Amino acid sequence: MVFLTVASASAQQVAAPSRLDDIVKRGTLRVGMTGDYLPFTYFDKTKAAFRGFDVDMAEALGKALGVKVEYVQTAWPQLMKDFEADNFDIAMGGVSITLDRQKKGMFSTPIMREGKTPIARCADKVKYETIADIDQPGTRVIVNPGGTNERFARANVKNAEIRTYNDNVTIFDEIAKGNADLMMTDASETRYQQKLHPGVLCAVHPEKPFDFAEKAYWLQRDAALKAFVDQWLHIAAEDGSFKKVYAAWFE
Repeated sequence: MVFLTVASASAQQVAAPSRLDDIVKRGTLRVGMTGDYLPFTYFDKTKAAFRGFDVDMAEALGKALGVKVEYVQTAWPQLMKDFEADNFDIAMGGVSITLDRQKKGMFSTPIMREGKTPIARCADKVKYETIADIDQPGTRVIVNPGGTNERFARANVKNAEIRTYNDNVTIFDEIAKGNADLMMTDASETRYQQKLHPGVLCAVHPEKPFDFAEKAYWLQRDAALKAFVDQWLHIAAEDGSFKKVYAAWFE
């Protein structure tokens, strides 16, 4: 009799619908994005549409699921609250893996390994090769608030000035114009901004960042959804589709 009760409870647990089932039944995948972090994500106000590496990946994921993608705009200072409020099923757009985020949800297989490194005016590139070089009185470090960039800067910079700047799209122009000396951000972003500002802004040793970090897709806690996303990423890596999207934005 006890065996039957346990078996019945187990059957009910197996039959319980997952978030993956809900997404398929709903017909939409809700993707949270900040829209201010090229080349991963950018919201074009003139077209009222997102574009970027992780936008292309989100569309591919939606196609694999057989559902439409519904983008939910968020912001780095608001990302955790929006995630906890279940405003989206998955956060994409250059999201770094952190233990604080891991407490709230689940991460997919990492899609990229990198870390924080400086970007500065090319003429000043050799001045900011180490944290010690940067952390000097008179150095102006600019950060976008609410994310891992600000966290890294405040943990490592004690003597230099830290200036927050709310627009992550135009923040690099502040360095180019001389209103700040450098920014420490993900190596992938420094490479991309170097391409956008040739001869003006230079990434400082992006191949050897100051720390270790990985980017992944941040999922609401659901084992079935994570398993699907991980398998989709595995197939994309093996069939060349991930490499094709990556090359379009990073190479």
